[in-house]
Amino acid sequence: MLLITGASGGLGSLVAQRLADRPDVRIGTRRPTGPSRVRVDFDAPQTLDFRGVDTLLLISAGYGEDDEVISRHEAAIAAAERDGVRHVVYTSLTAEGDHLPYALAHRWTERRLAASPSLAWTVLRNGLYAELLAALAAPGPDGRITAPLGRGRLAAVAREDLADVAVRVTLDPAAHAGRVYELVGDRPLSGADLAAATGSVYAPATLAEARAALSAPGTAPFQPPMLVGTYSAIAAGFLATPDQGPLAHLLGHPPRPALDTYKSSLPAHTGAQPIQPSGV
Repeated sequence: MLLITGASGGLGSLVAQRLADRPDVRIGTRRPTGPSRVRVDFDAPQTLDFRGVDTLLLISAGYGEDDEVISRHEAAIAAAERDGVRHVVYTSLTAEGDHLPYALAHRWTERRLAASPSLAWTVLRNGLYAELLAALAAPGPDGRITAPLGRGRLAAVAREDLADVAVRVTLDPAAHAGRVYELVGDRPLSGADLAAATGSVYAPATLAEARAALSAPGTAPFQPPMLVGTYSAIAAGFLATPDQGPLAHLLGHPPRPALDTYKSSLPAHTGAQPIQPSGV
């Protein structure tokens, strides 16, 4: 039996869609609906029940402060050990993301799995999503991209590709036991690339300006430093190394073009203009 956690999130929902028709798959979410869905709420560890599960796809619960995320992941791993799960596949963060504010909980979870006396494990170190780049660096109504990306580039990866890899690995976990895969895009994108693809102007703001814009009423305290740290790491060139083979190998085909994913994920209200093919 395979259990997927976080099935209501962006990545988890894609994995769940791909495995929805399999009778040997349980789909875990905090608020389950339907016969194949079960409650998996890391914030209520007393409710976790992984009995009968052979493979657990642990999709990171990384949206929160470090202590919250670590507590959630510890609850999941401890329940897996208690209930006899054999293999955990964990969706982590690319090694280049060590400069990001949310890297610590990922590295803690990797160490926790490696130290487990009973669990086999596989780590999928996912790069930042091209869909996230569409949210962080969308053209404004004035047709300008002001995201403070500097001259940096991001090896963004389509979330669909990461979902495909997660499915392939979790359906045959023994073949990937003890492996750590770096899963990033093959063509790093710059702010200028994004502007050229959308008919926009790249006019990057400063990090201070971005922080002020992100600090709106109702924003969780951890969110502005998380997002500003992401901009800073991209601008400084720490997330630019392209795929060295694992992504394409695990997919069995070339990755989806990150630039296409970026464009298709842009909010409808942006000032982006469609680019016509040459000669049209």
